[in-house]
Amino acid sequence: MSNHSQRYLREVPALDDVLASHELIKPYIHRTPVLSSRLINEAAGANVYFKCENFQKIGAFKMRGAMNTALRLTPEEIRQGLATHSSGNHAQAVARTAQLLGTKSYIVMPDTSPKSKVAATKGYGANVFFCENTLAAREAKLREVIEQTQATFIHPYDNYNVIAGQATAAKELHEDIPDLDVIIAPIGGGGLMSGTALITRYLRSEASVYGAEPELVDDAYRSFKTGALQRNNRIDTIADGLRTNLSDKTFNIIRHYLDDIFTVSESEIIAAVRLINERMKIIIEPSSAVPLAAILKNKPIFNGKAVGVILSGGNVDL
Repeated sequence: MSNHSQRYLREVPALDDVLASHELIKPYIHRTPVLSSRLINEAAGANVYFKCENFQKIGAFKMRGAMNTALRLTPEEIRQGLATHSSGNHAQAVARTAQLLGTKSYIVMPDTSPKSKVAATKGYGANVFFCENTLAAREAKLREVIEQTQATFIHPYDNYNVIAGQATAAKELHEDIPDLDVIIAPIGGGGLMSGTALITRYLRSEASVYGAEPELVDDAYRSFKTGALQRNNRIDTIADGLRTNLSDKTFNIIRHYLDDIFTVSESEIIAAVRLINERMKIIIEPSSAVPLAAILKNKPIFNGKAVGVILSGGNVDL
C-alpha cells in the first residue's frame, strides 16, 4: 500500500521528484483530458488548451497532492489515519485517499462550508468536525482531533509532497501539448501554482508562467509585487477555492518561478464561467474560470500564443 522507499520530500521538488510522484499516484488518479474551443480561441485571440481537472477523481486536482503525500507515509502512519482542515476540495481529496488506502479520515470543516461539499466529504467515509470559519479555529480544532486520533495532517498546500503531486497535472498537459508558449493557473494557497511553475521550468523553460487571482483576495499578487508575504483582509469572492493565503513554501516558489500574476474582478470571473459553460458544455467551479478571465482581460500578452490553462475543479453548488 505505502511505498516508503519514495522519499518524503523536505525540500523544493526536483524534476525527478515530480516524475516519481506521477508514477506513484497513476493507479489512483485519472489522466484528465485536454479540451479546446474554437469560439473561445477567437474570443481570446490565442489557442487555449484547457487541462480539465474538473474530471479528476473528487472533481478537482487536489486528489493528486493528497494521494502523493499519503503514499509516502509509513504503513503505521497510514493505519492511524489522515487528517486535514478544508472547506471543500482538499477535504474530499483526503477523505477519498483514506478510503482508497483502507484507513480513516478526520476532516475539520468550517460550519459555513457548502452543504454539497460536506455531504461529499462524508460520502467518502470521513469523520467530519465543524468549527468557526477562521483559520485559528480550524487549526485549534485540528490539533485537538490529531491529539485524540494520532492521525497524520496533510496540509492543503504547505507541503512539498502535495506540491509535487499537484505538479503532475501540468506535467500531463506539457506531454499532451508539447509546444505551449504560456501556462496559467489559479492561485489560492499556491500548491497548484507552485507545482505548475516548477514542472514548466523543468520541461519547457522557454514558456511563460502566469498566475491568476480574484481582485478581492489578491494576497499572491501583492506578495509577488512587494517581495514580502501578504495576507487577505476579506474572503468574499465567488471563487471559494481561492480564498486562502499563500504559505512560506508556496510563496518562495512563486516569487522565483512566475513571470507575473494577473487579477480579475468578480464580474469577469462570472463571465468566464458562463463562456466555458456555454461553449464547452462542461461544469467548472468559479475558481477554475479565473485564468480564462485573466487571458480575456490581458489579450495583447497572449495574442497568437499556445496557452495552457489548468481548470482546477468542477465542484460547484448548482
